Amino acid sequence: MKKDTFRVVTRGADGEIRIRDYDSQEDLLRRHTQVGVDDCSTDLELRGLPVFRGLIGPMPEGESVIRYESPEVFETLTKVWSIAKTPRRVRTRPPVSS
Repeated sequence: MKKDTFRVVTRGADGEIRIRDYDSQEDLLRRHTQVGVDDCSTDLELRGLPVFRGLIGPMPEGESVIRYESPEVFETLTKVWSIAKTPRRVRTRPPVSS
């Protein structure tokens, strides 16, 4: 599926997460200053997309969303993600015969 929604995630003055979706790349370009293009993403659909001053991204979010985050939001969410405990799987082994 083609990625067709551009999402910008920032933090408001009150500390709340703010999410703004754009329907097209042109709408996003009107609000943010482009400083380059992504040329190294492992997600081939993101290559060639704009890189903006003051935002981290592009990064995939689901099947149809391209996400950009402010540095503060990126750092906060990365810390939350890195300390989240994932349940460990227990491997069952057949009994050892002697």
